[in-house]
Amino acid sequence: MDKVVASAAEAVADIPSGATLAVGGFGLCGIPSVLIDALLEAGVDDLEAVSNNCGVDDWGLGRLLMAKRLRRMVSSYVGENKEFARQYLSGELEVELTPQGTLAERMRAGGSGIPAFFTATGGGTQVAEGGLPWRYDDSGNVVVASPAKETRQFAMHGDSREYVLEEAIVADFGLVRAWKGDRHGNLVYRDSARNFNPLAAMCGQLTIAEVEHLVEPGEIAPDDVHTPGVYVQRVVALTPAQASDKRIEKRTVTPRGEGA
Repeated sequence: MDKVVASAAEAVADIPSGATLAVGGFGLCGIPSVLIDALLEAGVDDLEAVSNNCGVDDWGLGRLLMAKRLRRMVSSYVGENKEFARQYLSGELEVELTPQGTLAERMRAGGSGIPAFFTATGGGTQVAEGGLPWRYDDSGNVVVASPAKETRQFAMHGDSREYVLEEAIVADFGLVRAWKGDRHGNLVYRDSARNFNPLAAMCGQLTIAEVEHLVEPGEIAPDDVHTPGVYVQRVVALTPAQASDKRIEKRTVTPRGEGA
């Protein structure tokens, strides 16, 4: 039952090139930065990452991107990473842009054993009709486009509208960061760092959690658990320095004397 491993390097040692990763975080909040760095050091490549975004140029998944380790991204927002845009538009990276709520539900469904679901999001757009550019060539031509999806009319609240069939996401590995975790893999996230982490933990067939505070079994009240240990196979306890190494994506300040 003790799922703690000695280091991040040991935790990711069996992740092969070509694997699909579900990665928690939103912007730079709650990202498993230590596990990402361990993957970078391991040298694996040709990875597909499922994550809300791709970090920034020098932090988070952006570090794997800069090293050309990512083959494909499934994301909902990528606007803060210039290198991401460059690789995508030059044909070096395949990108499946997905509405944010749809991405979250695809991950949750994958972890719940639900193969697909219908949602109104994307109805009447290229999300449903197909044709969204997934990959360009180096001349800017679309060489891979999204396929058309099945749609159906459903009546809810008396009004009929188009719903789009979306398939669940199941990743080979889930990488998440938690504020607190025990040796059995039960996890607690803090405030907004909860974001996509529970979903990434659910949809990974083998999930690795880096935790800022490792506690003994029983120290987390059952009602406080956000991710049950059944979803987590490995736990990495961070050092105080690793736990405190957090970046701010955009620092916004108020000039002295204003806002008082």
